[in-house]
Amino acid sequence: MKINTAFLLSILFFIPALCPAQLTVVRVDGQKVYIDTSVLNRNVSKGETFKIILSSERLVNPKTGKDLGPLYTYSPEGKITEVQPMYAVGELPKGTKAAVGQEAVLEPLAAEEPAAETVKTQDAKPSSIRKTTFAPVEQEIVSLSTAEVTAPKAENIVTLSKKGQLTVWTPAGDKLEQNLSFQIPSGKTPLTVSAYPAQNVQTADIFVTVYDASREKISTLVLSNQNGRLTQTDTLPYFVKELGCGAEKTLWAQKPFVSGAKPGNARKLAYQNGKFVLTESTLNTGRNWLTGVNEADGSLVITAQNGVIRRTSPDGKKAESKSLFASAPNRVKYKQEILKFYPSVQVFGPADNRVYAAVENTAKLGLLSDTFGQYQSGKIHFMSFEKGRLKITDTAETDGFIYDTACSARAVLAAEVLPDGTSSVVEFFK
Repeated sequence: MKINTAFLLSILFFIPALCPAQLTVVRVDGQKVYIDTSVLNRNVSKGETFKIILSSERLVNPKTGKDLGPLYTYSPEGKITEVQPMYAVGELPKGTKAAVGQEAVLEPLAAEEPAAETVKTQDAKPSSIRKTTFAPVEQEIVSLSTAEVTAPKAENIVTLSKKGQLTVWTPAGDKLEQNLSFQIPSGKTPLTVSAYPAQNVQTADIFVTVYDASREKISTLVLSNQNGRLTQTDTLPYFVKELGCGAEKTLWAQKPFVSGAKPGNARKLAYQNGKFVLTESTLNTGRNWLTGVNEADGSLVITAQNGVIRRTSPDGKKAESKSLFASAPNRVKYKQEILKFYPSVQVFGPADNRVYAAVENTAKLGLLSDTFGQYQSGKIHFMSFEKGRLKITDTAETDGFIYDTACSARAVLAAEVLPDGTSSVVEFFK
């Protein structure tokens, strides 16, 4: 019998998406159980069903000795009655006993159909977005920026890899030529990179925000090009992120995370009298990390934790997108909590015709992970602000998922993380 290889692979790929997610019970109050959902790569909703694993044993073939995996005994089915950012509360049937430390099996949701508005928009006409895709590089890029680093008027692309490799590239045809590099010290988890001419007006400084697990601190390393070599010149006790595109780019700093607290407001960063200082300019981030925040013309745009893009105008009026974007953040362990950094929303174009570009990653449902990476693919939606709401006007498909985006004066930049672990930097012209 002839086997359809493509069909077989698609089935094997889809099986993990059907697997139920196992989560830990952290508190029991009668029939009410509290379930840790902080490592789940999707949002939980009221009404979802779950079971408690009461016991398990290994199932072994007595003839071959082959281990066939665990055999579980489950409790009767319960329902989720309350959802919080880091946990969910479920109600078990009367008489069902559960204990702290047991595993709860949350049944996976059926895949949702695309919103009718999105389908209509994309079916009406083919994408009009032009893009340049550079040849893949042997890195898993988690953040990128663009600035003049090697020389004035140089069109450098700066990337930060998951392994802490900071690289300055120059586009050359369809390839990226490496100019400078710097290895982040071991023990520091790279979070994001920004580039801005804060210290040297000739070339830009590079700001790499990292998390030090041993010291439980977030800080930012400042690097500059000194005689053709990237050199660390300072360390800032802040989370630093660039906002804006080209000449409109600004640099903001946010106080490091404190366990049990949400990120606070940000303040603009400037270089004055030989050191970096926080100015009086304040940005209300809506208790979000700067990675999922942007601002333009006094309007704040954020990637909200409930999966929508929100725009708040200077007069306080709010607009939201209908599609889900925030289902796949970059996650970093912090003490007993999980920090979630959502992909940036880029805002570019003339003031009277702003375009918003937001990432949507498709998660592999049913797979658990405390780090970013359990995703299939990504896309970038381009939106306009019309009649009081954000409306998708075009969508660019990508070959891999995306940690974060950046913005130059002419394009939106993203690094597609491909299935083989390499990354392709892509410029999207709109």
